[in-house]
Amino acid sequence: MALKQYNPTTPGRRGMTSQDTSEITTKKPLRSLLVHKRVQNGRNNQGRITTRHKGGGVRRFYRIMNFNLAEGVTAVIEHIEYDPNRSARIARIKENNGTYHYILAAKDMKVGQTITSGEEAPIENGNRLPIKNIPIGSTIHAIEMKPGRGAQMVRSAGNGAQLMAKEGDYAQVRLPSGEVRLVRLECTASIGVVGNEQHQNIKIGKAGRKRHMGVRPTVRGVVMNAVDHPHGGGDGGRHRMAKAPRTPWGQKTLGYKTRRRKSTSQFIVKSRHAAKRK
Repeated sequence: MALKQYNPTTPGRRGMTSQDTSEITTKKPLRSLLVHKRVQNGRNNQGRITTRHKGGGVRRFYRIMNFNLAEGVTAVIEHIEYDPNRSARIARIKENNGTYHYILAAKDMKVGQTITSGEEAPIENGNRLPIKNIPIGSTIHAIEMKPGRGAQMVRSAGNGAQLMAKEGDYAQVRLPSGEVRLVRLECTASIGVVGNEQHQNIKIGKAGRKRHMGVRPTVRGVVMNAVDHPHGGGDGGRHRMAKAPRTPWGQKTLGYKTRRRKSTSQFIVKSRHAAKRK
């Protein structure tokens, strides 16, 4: 999939690229699987900003995704659609009984292709099986972390994990970050790589496109006053910070460990930071 290039008619258009929508087969999503998405603009129920640099943006409708396709489902892909809420494309599939679902569109998915889920499903692109039935070395995506909970890992555009080994009740899966993690063999995963792999190469080009995405401007702490940020103050010169970088509320950042769910550390065989320490 190639990116769409623009002629440099304005400074903002120079170098700008956008997604190639040639693989999208329809512009009309299924209304029964749409939900109005309320924009919180980074504020809590008291109206106070809890996440900075969020606000505005175009109105969107959320597509109800099925990350836990039931056992024995056989469906046909009717359309490949655009989803404004995620980087990947989504596929609209229809079961034999007329039920519709939205699933993540794997790379090279085609309209008319049959998708199957279950232990007896063939090892083909887009099919969903328990990890115990997937051959070692296969590339998978949309992986469950707990049986029956639905896909939680490897869901963004261009991502794919590799099934490394199986031992006992667990399988070793190498995630896109480089982390090797234990996943129960009863967990399900989809075969193949998530589509729209060129998403990471898109050049925004101008600030207005970020505003359409709901991203507001960011101001560096070093240009603020001392009362507004720990990095602020000074005589206007460019000085090296004597202290560790911090958030506006004094919390350490840039290297400060923020992992809280220590209970799942037992499932990490190799950290994603292991290659950086060498």
